[in-house]
Amino acid sequence: MSIRRLPETLVNRIAAGEVVERPASALKELVENAIDAGADRISVRLANGGIDLIEVSDNGCGMTPADMALALERHATSKLPDEAIENVTTLGFRGEALPSIASVARLTLESRVAGADGWCRIVDNGELVSEGPAALPPGTRVRVEALFEKIPARRKFMRSARSEYAAALDIVRRLAMARPDIAFMLEHDGRVALQVQGDQNRPQRVAALTDRQLADNSVVVELERDGIRLGGVAGLPTYNRGVADHQYLFVNGRPVKDRLLVGALRGAYADMLARDRHPVVALFLDVPGEMVDVNVHPAKTEVRFREPGMVRGLIVGGLRAALDAAGFRSVQRPSPSALGNWQVEGARPGFTIPAPGLFERADRAYTAPSYAPVDTASFGHSVQEQPGHFAAMPDDYLITARAEPATEAVPDAQSFPLGVARGQVAKTYIVAEAEDGLVIVDQHAAHERLVLERMRKGVEGQGVARQGLLLPEVIELDEAACDRLEARADELEAFGLEMERFGPAAMLVRATPALLGSGDVSGLLQDLADELGAFDEALSLKERIDHVAATMACHGSVRAGRVLSVAEMNALLREMEVTPHSGQCNHGRPTWVKLAHGDIEKLFGRK
Repeated sequence: MSIRRLPETLVNRIAAGEVVERPASALKELVENAIDAGADRISVRLANGGIDLIEVSDNGCGMTPADMALALERHATSKLPDEAIENVTTLGFRGEALPSIASVARLTLESRVAGADGWCRIVDNGELVSEGPAALPPGTRVRVEALFEKIPARRKFMRSARSEYAAALDIVRRLAMARPDIAFMLEHDGRVALQVQGDQNRPQRVAALTDRQLADNSVVVELERDGIRLGGVAGLPTYNRGVADHQYLFVNGRPVKDRLLVGALRGAYADMLARDRHPVVALFLDVPGEMVDVNVHPAKTEVRFREPGMVRGLIVGGLRAALDAAGFRSVQRPSPSALGNWQVEGARPGFTIPAPGLFERADRAYTAPSYAPVDTASFGHSVQEQPGHFAAMPDDYLITARAEPATEAVPDAQSFPLGVARGQVAKTYIVAEAEDGLVIVDQHAAHERLVLERMRKGVEGQGVARQGLLLPEVIELDEAACDRLEARADELEAFGLEMERFGPAAMLVRATPALLGSGDVSGLLQDLADELGAFDEALSLKERIDHVAATMACHGSVRAGRVLSVAEMNALLREMEVTPHSGQCNHGRPTWVKLAHGDIEKLFGRK
């Protein structure tokens, strides 16, 4: 077949396939044009998820009739003043959006420059239908109707109206988040779905577009290094989601979905979240134009950095520093499942449990522990002998609890954020009294985090103290696992784990970290081998060290079921108050929850 030139209509449709994948991508191009036009108010109207109608109105600079004609031609743009494409500062510059959209839909373009009359051009699937005067305020209004209606092959692959609307809403949310100085309004099928004012700062805008609770459960990120500036909002590790759709990443004000940035985000939260949980963040990266290529993808959703390692290090370091400053903070959010475990015995008619929203707590997936029968042998007389208090209570509902007589003056609860220990429940939970309420601490989760932070400090300092085994222990593993451990023996020795190869499928352990005590050495080595196998090649040395430290800390922490003295409980609380990230364990679960005084009063109907 001989080479031939493609007709203009087919060229436009091919370009539309690159730029206009679905209604949301067309909407993205139109809203970006409105932002680049200098608008401070942008309104969007959708019908049937954008399949039937997309309308974007702005109060930007507007266009003259001659500019409108050029805007509907391919590769015509006002966004590149010269040929230095690497220095582009606008969101779009390819000059293909409007003609591409007009080639696969009915497009009505209306615009007016301040001090002049408005003009309108209507293009139906690539053909100019009409043009003439139009009445509208200064700015531009674009209507896109019946997208892909005359291209059945494209239309049948579109998703449901609900799915297309969700994608369009996400596009507007991300663009609105990037520009808190612009007011946005989105209306779908006659209902206002999103509306934000244009006088907000960045944290306010992020919270308004994600979750109002984020403002109280996040830290502000601010860092600048080598001309690159990182800012934004990062949710506390215990404020997380089951999917990663609440991660908003921006480069020079442009929303992106870049693998490098996502990987850096995952590395920053590596030891603070369970693997199936994802943080809520909005990060804004400002990079000099010569250090980033934004024209990698036709839709400009991916970027390429000249020094990706430095960018990754900046993000990981900035997030870590901000989260370190949060100290022992933990998300305090109500849980309907936990609230449902509270029972009211003998409540009067009409008395109800207060609605969800009373409890301060640290993770929405957390549920109260099941109760075990009490060991009555530890008391001076049986529970049934107590005068009338518990005689009618079934054994299955009796709670194991223990308090210890005070031999010294009781500390003042007002002196400490996490209060002072008053007892231990189920040999797992420390109950403490604070100035503003009741604090419950998961001793295993809390100590696991404390051990991890101690090990980190030890590695950064003189090394982790080790404890030699009286008799070296031989641990049998498969050969591949032994190979991985042997290759990292020097790094592991910095943590106090001294070992050497002992045949093809065994390791000889001579010393373990002193912080771990006499733990399960075999289980520790197996877990370390698994971690190295899963992440060794993908992670940097520091991230590998963090994974190793987290694995060791889990093995060396105080287990649930261990009886602690009051002095030990208070020592744990005091160390939590001065330890970074102590609000969550190494797997992202909460270490403490709080029930405020007012909430307790509501539970008993006193309020």
